[in-house]
Formats: sequence, structure tokens, C-alpha cells
Amino acid sequence: MIQLATFLFIGTPEVIFILLIVVMVFGADKIPEIARGMGKGMRMLRDATSDIKSEISKTAEKQGIDTDVTKDIKKEINKVKDDLEDFTGSVSRGPKL
Repeated sequence: MIQLATFLFIGTPEVIFILLIVVMVFGADKIPEIARGMGKGMRMLRDATSDIKSEISKTAEKQGIDTDVTKDIKKEINKVKDDLEDFTGSVSRGPKL
């Protein structure tokens, strides 16, 4: 059973159509610059997120808040998620023909 990868409910034909529109609007020579800019922006966002997480962790430890509780909750959520995936895996539809 082969499943096509989807991102935000966008299938392969939609991605190809979007890429075609991008090439027509910006031109093939501008696409690397746009991709580079998007990469830099995503890296800055990831760095800012990690800085915020570390600052929150430091503040929580300084205030004496137990941060292990969040790890336990994450484990439980992942366990429930895996159980749901196991249950819905047999119910989910096959690939579109």
C-alpha cells in the first residue's frame, strides 16, 4: 500500500500547480533567492523559538517549578497518539485510485 505524502492537505498535483505559478510569476532565476530568503527566515524563527524555550526553562527552574511534569504529559500524549494511530490505521481508507 503506497501512500502519497500530503502537506496541509495539499496533494502532488496542487504542489506542481503552485510551483508552475511561482515560476511564471517570479521567473526561474529568482527562485533560488526566494528559497534562500525563506530558509534564512525559517532558521531565524527556529532560533528564536529555541531561545524562548530555553528562557522559559531557565525561569521555571529559577522559580522552582518542576519541568518533569511536562515531559510526563508529553509521553502520555504520544502514547495516546500512537494508540489512536494503531486503531485508525485499520479503519483508514486506502490510496486513491
